[in-house]
Amino acid sequence: MTNATFPQVRIVPIRMLKPETAERLLNMLAGTAGIRRMMIHGPGLPRLVPYGPARGSPNPHSDRKAIRVADAEIALRVQVGTVVLEVEDTSTIEEIRSLCDDFFVEFPYLLQEGRFMKSAPTLVDYAKYGPDADRSLVGLTDPRSGEKPVFIRPDQ
Repeated sequence: MTNATFPQVRIVPIRMLKPETAERLLNMLAGTAGIRRMMIHGPGLPRLVPYGPARGSPNPHSDRKAIRVADAEIALRVQVGTVVLEVEDTSTIEEIRSLCDDFFVEFPYLLQEGRFMKSAPTLVDYAKYGPDADRSLVGLTDPRSGEKPVFIRPDQ
């Protein structure tokens, strides 16, 4: 195991993405070589109303759907606001920028470079997955979620 740090980018659309738009974007990115890890981020879409007078009742929301990315079925638990990517090298970033320039024609987006995912195991990672956790899970842990992340692996 090496301690290499990989470049990371964040795609920030100027508005939240609908499930259909997010599905098209994620499928486009999933077909790009050189992406190591991908994470979507945004406000949660709970199944039940979490607080207030309607607490515990069903929370109907049109954006809580299942989308298909590559060969995986993903139930959206968040409204897609940002997409964070960890890539093999900086040449992949330019390819992602080119793809996003073609994709985001109806509204603008930002492509930011920096550190957006943790690269070393945290206490939450240790508590949820143990000392011998898969390194690809580091920094992607939601301590409140009982569900595991979805893995999309390109055919080898």
